[in-house]
Amino acid sequence: MKKIITPFIIAILMVYTGCTDLDVPPKDLSVADAVFAEPSNYRAFLAKLYAGLAVSGQQGPSGQADIEGIDEGFSQYLRGYWKLQELSTDEAVTAWGDVGIADLHEHNWSSDNPFAVAFYARIFFQVGLANEYLRESTPEKLSERGITGEVADEIFASRADARFLRALSYWHGLDLYRNVPFFTEESGIGSSPPPQGTPQQVFEYIESELLEIESQLPPPRTNEYARADQAAAWTLLAKLYLNAEVYIGENRYTDCITYCNKILNSGAYFLAPEYDHNFLTDNHTSPEIIFPVAFDGLGTRSFGGMTFLTHMPVGGSMDAEAFGIAGGWAGMRTTSSLVDLFPDLSGTADSRSGLFWTDGQNVEIVNINEFTDGIGIVKYRNVSSTGSPGSNAEHPDTDFPMFRLADVHLMYAEAVLRGGAGDVATALDLINELRDRANAANISAGELTLDFILDERARELYWECYRRTDLVRFNQFSENGIWPWKGGVAQGRVTERTRDIFALPANEVSANPNLEQNDGY
Repeated sequence: MKKIITPFIIAILMVYTGCTDLDVPPKDLSVADAVFAEPSNYRAFLAKLYAGLAVSGQQGPSGQADIEGIDEGFSQYLRGYWKLQELSTDEAVTAWGDVGIADLHEHNWSSDNPFAVAFYARIFFQVGLANEYLRESTPEKLSERGITGEVADEIFASRADARFLRALSYWHGLDLYRNVPFFTEESGIGSSPPPQGTPQQVFEYIESELLEIESQLPPPRTNEYARADQAAAWTLLAKLYLNAEVYIGENRYTDCITYCNKILNSGAYFLAPEYDHNFLTDNHTSPEIIFPVAFDGLGTRSFGGMTFLTHMPVGGSMDAEAFGIAGGWAGMRTTSSLVDLFPDLSGTADSRSGLFWTDGQNVEIVNINEFTDGIGIVKYRNVSSTGSPGSNAEHPDTDFPMFRLADVHLMYAEAVLRGGAGDVATALDLINELRDRANAANISAGELTLDFILDERARELYWECYRRTDLVRFNQFSENGIWPWKGGVAQGRVTERTRDIFALPANEVSANPNLEQNDGY
């Protein structure tokens, strides 16, 4: 699967973005019939759906971009998601001066911020592709094209993959932008701009889709590598329920626990013995990763994704070759707020801090544009657990762990503390399993508090695209949270509550009369 998710040039893809431009022409049905007349093209299209999380266009590492109007590497799905989730928090700052990038940490973005606009476009490009796959893979369509037997059964079963990927992107849209356009395979193409979905409507749709496909997906760890299975759907449901109070004002913590238990009781997942093995080139062997975004240095390449995550934090005194790359980009570091969560930076008291780079780096950030101000993080590397370099020094073989078991441990414990029907003793055991692996001291039941969970999530999951969502859920992102350089001042400041979500792109609001801009923008 690390090879099969490479991009495929399929003409029909050109018309299925989330754009609400009223001048977009309707679909040419003859193109769809020509493309899907060959059964193997269904698998190619499905591969493009998965590849949409990893690559940026039809030709790697660049060229024939899916999204125009921004640097192709900037618009890659994982790179965009990482920037919005991490640069807006205490976990990351950048030394780069690209237009709009400093606004993320300064909480000063607008409806024209190029990174927020690009990720919005990427979300709905994915939704559009998934919708088209579902339109063209119905039993009726397969029968019309003379596709029958095992081939038809395999194609029809793969509809669950497309529905999972669409639910994932809709969850990202709900979490980051909240009031998003809503359209499915039942929506007309080119006839009218999509309506705006309410948070309740989008939440219920994601939930219903995941519940319906749960039985259609293969059991945990039985699908092809990097394809969704039941555990991927369970994890996404748990995440949806954990944040339900933020999204729709409902307490769904018991439901979160229910789906965490499905994963924990499946017997399919175990914590990797070494924490850092989840972030190396052979992390496809990790027993902990539930759903990865797969990369391959020769077959799945872009200037976003893992190329971005392995190159952007390397600079200063770091030896790029030791991390399996030809050179670093000297961009991202972390703030003292994350550093302060660890007793020391040697990795002896907590091995998770062993992925911090301190040599030549200052803990405190005096000049945010100076790479050596701020502790470096070398979490993602293009080397294996035995030290062997990846197949390509420019583009890594390391996969991104979008969902992993450690997060399930933490979600279970938090949901219990928030009143869900779970077991406190189990929650404590799950947290101490994480701390045992990290060589950190166990905690007692009295120390298991929500404040502790927020800090432990940072210690365990830093730079994995969780932090903004976590801070919003704990009401620590805008009005109540302060960290270095938040709001554009060295000591940090509180910001407006409207910053808990991003603005809808101004051009989308202008083009689609059904959309109302988020409050405060």
